[in-house]
Amino acid sequence: MRSELFAPEHMERQAQDQWALQSKKMLRVNMSQDIIATKGAMVAYQGRMDFRHEGSGSVGKFLKKALTSEDAPMMRVSGQGEVFFARQNRFIFLLLLEGEAITVNSSSLLAFDSSLAWDIRRVQGAGMLAAGLFNLELSGHGYVAVCSDGDPMVLDASQQPTFVDPQAAVCWSANLAPTIKNDFNFSGMFRGGSGEAFQLAFHGPGFVVVQPSEGTPPARAGS
Repeated sequence: MRSELFAPEHMERQAQDQWALQSKKMLRVNMSQDIIATKGAMVAYQGRMDFRHEGSGSVGKFLKKALTSEDAPMMRVSGQGEVFFARQNRFIFLLLLEGEAITVNSSSLLAFDSSLAWDIRRVQGAGMLAAGLFNLELSGHGYVAVCSDGDPMVLDASQQPTFVDPQAAVCWSANLAPTIKNDFNFSGMFRGGSGEAFQLAFHGPGFVVVQPSEGTPPARAGS
């Protein structure tokens, strides 16, 4: 059988590393220990795998998830073989934490090592505002895979105040504590407004990763 479908760039890539990119939009994980992934992110696997719902792990985190409606339903993946992950044709980037911490917008989270600690963080001044304002902080030693809807941009928040649409923020330095900048006013509402009433405000030593999109709702299908 002949087809460009069978070109070398479309074939499975062999890798010794546990975490490796099959392509810019697909992640391959060689299973040597459990990993945590967002539900619906698995697109294929080889070998024997077990997929289980990943709970909050503590009463405190359970209450945070219930009160914040945190939108990153997660699963624990264990087994032997290879698992492939992707999300809505987005670009995937790997971050290796070496004792550091990072905050990730839950809609941009793909997977992470089960050895990493995680907790839900609330943006200061968020009040009862909607998604993008409760995020996951990951810390320790291990890999994190994040997604970007398009080629991302990394902003240095140390030079001047930096403002980002909540849905466009992929991740940022955990030492940064963003607040809400609220440009909403009633007179603007009656004139139609700008559609940009709320932004995340960052300022301090650290980076913010921004995608060229306000994203799409995360998939909720289980695997």
